[in-house]
Amino acid sequence: MKTIYRLRRTIFFGVTKHIVLILWALTTIIPLLWVLLNSFKSSGEILRNSFAFPGSFNLNNFATVLGYPDVNMLRSFRNSFIISGSVVVLVVFLAGFASFALGRFEVKTRRPILALLTGCLLVPTFATVIPNFVTISYLPFIRGKYLAAIIPQTAGNLCFSTILLTGFMRALPRELDEAALMDGVSIPWIFFRIAMPLCKSMFATISIMVFIWSYNDLFTSLVYIADQRLKPVCVILSMVSNMYGTDYGAMMAAIIITILPLFLLYMFSQEQVVKGLTTGAVKE
Repeated sequence: MKTIYRLRRTIFFGVTKHIVLILWALTTIIPLLWVLLNSFKSSGEILRNSFAFPGSFNLNNFATVLGYPDVNMLRSFRNSFIISGSVVVLVVFLAGFASFALGRFEVKTRRPILALLTGCLLVPTFATVIPNFVTISYLPFIRGKYLAAIIPQTAGNLCFSTILLTGFMRALPRELDEAALMDGVSIPWIFFRIAMPLCKSMFATISIMVFIWSYNDLFTSLVYIADQRLKPVCVILSMVSNMYGTDYGAMMAAIIITILPLFLLYMFSQEQVVKGLTTGAVKE
């Protein structure tokens, strides 16, 4: 009887879990499909019935978006990749070096530094807007350039990435460092040849997450970048919404074009993200 009861309970919880996960997934899939279908419709079709299938799958809306006279989508994609790629590189190296020092060496200030980093996560982005804006306005080599968005985004992602990597670094066997030091390997090379290869799953996870956060960061780019030619795609999408908001079909096409790189990135890297997060979850 106990075995049957356990089997029924396992089946019940398993079915319930999958139902909840399916319903949760539908909350994302259904809006995405709705936007995709409407991107092939005219504004009149959308107003008549936005949930119906389009009469014909044409690409007029996509051609309209790419041909807007005041908007250069291809240039904005280039700007997004430059900004987000630079943020990823800076965060990976800075957080990697900081976590290596905090996780591999017993220093008295380790706990206060980690506490400070954790406290920084509690500071809202809006609280730093005015100080950052004033500081950037006095720095001509940053003002009006990509660095005006890269530096604030790097600082915003650095604390979380360092905390995540520190626990991972601390769990690595210290015998590896000792053996490398006995062989005459310098500390920087220990980081590059031992720590980074062993933590590559976590580095990959952080890179993907930081890229997605940076790519979607409308507020920072909108505030700190004034030059239209340097604005990333998230800002351009906001401008399209303001200028051509009544053209609903084109707006849906603009949304699809904007999210396509992130969709492809996450589709091909979701296994790596889950692997890095679940592996890091058991680290102490």
